[in-house]
Amino acid sequence: MSKYDSLWEYIKTRKEQNFKLTFSEIEKIAGVPIDHSFLKYKKELLEYGYEVGKISMKEQTVVFKERA
Repeated sequence: MSKYDSLWEYIKTRKEQNFKLTFSEIEKIAGVPIDHSFLKYKKELLEYGYEVGKISMKEQTVVFKERA
């Protein structure tokens, strides 16, 4: 079980091919602060049919893309 499981479950329910979430939205959905470990955990998302696209530190956003 991952600390980001609730985020992955939320993403799995999305219907868009690509979408963007802010760091604060991610923290609210996941129930934990987003930190550097997100980079390690993001590979788990592949099991849910999505992958992390771009992470913008300036905009504090993450783009999620449906896996092809």
